[in-house]
Amino acid sequence: MKKFTLIAILSVLAIPAYATDTVTDDVTPATDDVVATAPDATPDDMADVAPDVTNPDIKFPHGLQIGVGVSATSGLNGFVGYANKNFDSFWWKRFGVRFDFATTAPLKSVINSGIDSIMGDGIELGDGLSVTDGSIQANHFAALVDFYPFGNTWFLGGLRISGGYYFGNLELSARLAGTIDGAPEDALSFELDGQEYKYSGNQMNAMARADWDYRGPYLGAGFDLGLFAGFKIYFDAGVVFTNRAAQLGLDVPPDNLMVRGDDGQWAPVQGGLVDAFEQAKRNALADAQEELDKLTFYPMVKLGFMYRF
Repeated sequence: MKKFTLIAILSVLAIPAYATDTVTDDVTPATDDVVATAPDATPDDMADVAPDVTNPDIKFPHGLQIGVGVSATSGLNGFVGYANKNFDSFWWKRFGVRFDFATTAPLKSVINSGIDSIMGDGIELGDGLSVTDGSIQANHFAALVDFYPFGNTWFLGGLRISGGYYFGNLELSARLAGTIDGAPEDALSFELDGQEYKYSGNQMNAMARADWDYRGPYLGAGFDLGLFAGFKIYFDAGVVFTNRAAQLGLDVPPDNLMVRGDDGQWAPVQGGLVDAFEQAKRNALADAQEELDKLTFYPMVKLGFMYRF
């Protein structure tokens, strides 16, 4: 009886130990599964680490812009740049950049034909003189920063103020010629530095030139006027502030040229008189250049079409 009782007691004591081991073994894997799938952060933390959704309208090439048009003082105009009105930033949506260029080279034949058509046989200046064979050559390069004060506010969003730096050149030339058959000998006389000259046979043949190699800061204003999709009309007007004025040139050949002496008689410009004539020409150009040096700004006007992606 005692033996049976001892065995029974030992059996009862063994059951909790076996049950505890069993439960522990069964629960532990379940606990591991829960830990693996449970979040390590609060909902607020999860919001902080959520993927950042960016505005697709500010990704390149959105904002890229190209334009082509004409410049009243530089010929065929074009530009490439960037200005994106979809930025969330107050300032980024108001700024843009452009690289601007222009040249008369592609339009040279058209320009010359237009000048010839306007001049015809020459523009009469009176006394039988006329200007013939005029020509214009121009080009410029510029880097510009555009500021849109109204951002993307409907129609006002196209208004801009522009600043930058320009490099450019303008060359003008024209031939001065004339002949009056049967006119008095002094009909085509002209004056240089207080001295009177004329060509024998009442013929005049000279070339006038102006060469403006300018560079300097630019300030202007303009607008982009939307048409449809990304197509727009663009307009710019401003000035380049430069300390380089146009340089004048005058080619008056001394062949067949005569000068009136102090006695009122005409004499051929030969020998030492040629040097006196050249000096008189330089003095006349210097006086004209002095007045031209006061013009220290170059006007810039452009109009054309553009496309903004």
